[in-house]
Formats: sequence, structure tokens, C-alpha cells
Amino acid sequence: MKMNSKMGLLTMCRKAGKLQLGMDMVKDSCRNGSAFGVFTANDLSPKSLKEVKFVCSKYGVKLYELGLSMDEIWADLGKRAGVMAVTDSGFCKSCAKGLEIVPLNENDYKSQN
Repeated sequence: MKMNSKMGLLTMCRKAGKLQLGMDMVKDSCRNGSAFGVFTANDLSPKSLKEVKFVCSKYGVKLYELGLSMDEIWADLGKRAGVMAVTDSGFCKSCAKGLEIVPLNENDYKSQN
């Protein structure tokens, strides 16, 4: 199954120290230019998705929907996370293969206040 290979890649990525898990770590990776791609769980809250879209747009990082739930990610990686950044270009290219890029539309995250 295709998704198991994604988790295998993400597991290798984590063991190599090239995976940042959680919103704060992902935001830092985008800010400091080390993130090559950001991946989200399919059950990420709308508020968190809006936040990660904003960060990816601001720093020019591609955003992908992983197609896995936070619990599935937790089962394989040992940490419950809805968003993760890959900080290696090769791993990112392999992980992103076959995934659709989430469109970053400014209207999705601009404040309506």
C-alpha cells in the first residue's frame, strides 16, 4: 500500500534527524529556511491548517496533505502530530511523490477583522 511506504520514508527521515514534528518546530523550520516541505494529517483542525498555510505561504514552502490521520502518524512515529516538516531535499522529494500540493490562497488565512 502506498501510504505505508510514506510512513516508512517519514520514519527513516525521523531517524536521520530530518523530520520536525509539531506546529512550533515546523514554523521554526520554515522561518530558518531548513524546511523543504510541510506535510499535514488529514484530520488537522481548520485553525491549525489555516496557520500552517499562512506560514508556508510566507516562507515559500510547499504544503502537502499526507492522507493519514494524526493517530496513524502517532502509531508509526511514536508522537502524535498533525503537521511535520521535512528538512532534507531528497527525503522531501520522495515523501511528496504522488501527493497533491495544498493550494495556498491568501484569502484562506488573511484575518477578516
